Amino acid sequence: MTNAETEKLKKLYEIYEQPMYRIAFSVLKNSSDAEDAVSDAFMSIIKKIGSIGEPYSTKTKNYIVKTIKSSAIDIYRKNKRNYERIQSIDDSINSIPDTALVVENDIGDNDGILDKLNETDRKIITLRCRDELQWREIAQQMNMTESNVRKRFERARKKLISQRGDAGNEYK
Repeated sequence: MTNAETEKLKKLYEIYEQPMYRIAFSVLKNSSDAEDAVSDAFMSIIKKIGSIGEPYSTKTKNYIVKTIKSSAIDIYRKNKRNYERIQSIDDSINSIPDTALVVENDIGDNDGILDKLNETDRKIITLRCRDELQWREIAQQMNMTESNVRKRFERARKKLISQRGDAGNEYK
């Protein structure tokens, strides 16, 4: 890199670093990721520094904006893939039988045990224990968020255990 290119890069950094950060932050909603996007964008700019015109030109500004948006979107997509992978692992762990979920036996053995629950909680317990659906599938069927389904399941499970008395200790 020549001295002229180094000076041009310094000038671009002075002018565009903060606007680039704001653009990246508006896409990513995360300070650390926005900083990474700015860094990635400048790495791309360094590769093209010879073909970039005057720092204040409209063409340069448009190129910088396009570059930072592209970098931010790439990071967003990468984070989304990582989140989906983690979510998939989380669902796998949740499908491992848990002794706390063995309310299913009581559903068949004690007629009327679910009658003490409201209709929504009864359906969630049934879908999870009898039909063995994933949290995501239950949430879609019930038109609820996944976290809401999990919380309602947990509360209903605790209610059933407390109504069973000491015999419910085996589920804790």
